[in-house]
Amino acid sequence: MNTTYKKSLAVEGGNFDNAGMASIEIKKILKDLNIHDDILRKTAIAVYESELNIISYARNGRINLIVDDNEISIDVQDEGPGIEDIELAMQPGYSTATEHIRQMGFGAGMGLYNIKSCSDRFEISSTVNVGTHLKIIINRGNNL
Repeated sequence: MNTTYKKSLAVEGGNFDNAGMASIEIKKILKDLNIHDDILRKTAIAVYESELNIISYARNGRINLIVDDNEISIDVQDEGPGIEDIELAMQPGYSTATEHIRQMGFGAGMGLYNIKSCSDRFEISSTVNVGTHLKIIINRGNNL
């Protein structure tokens, strides 16, 4: 039997007061679904980094979670400036964060790199002045 759990969360751009709320909610869901700690940690990191990217750079976005017996799928879509050079943006330490964002302790340029590192499959596409789309897949392995 292939059990599927779905959740969609809206994320408001610029709202640092709520930073981490979506990832906390998803982490709780995964704990309730008895997801193995290693898989839960990787998923929480990928969601948190995605959420912070929406808050830091986009007007708004949505994080869609799908959990089935084989994998955790996170689909992230935002409406924002997009990414001009994805290859450059994927490099550790590269950041376009404003000074204000850096003063709050964000914008170290590790977000996309960390997301990819936590993913078993990772896809990114972006259109300048439209937004960015991430597809993150984390295999559940033997934790069924």
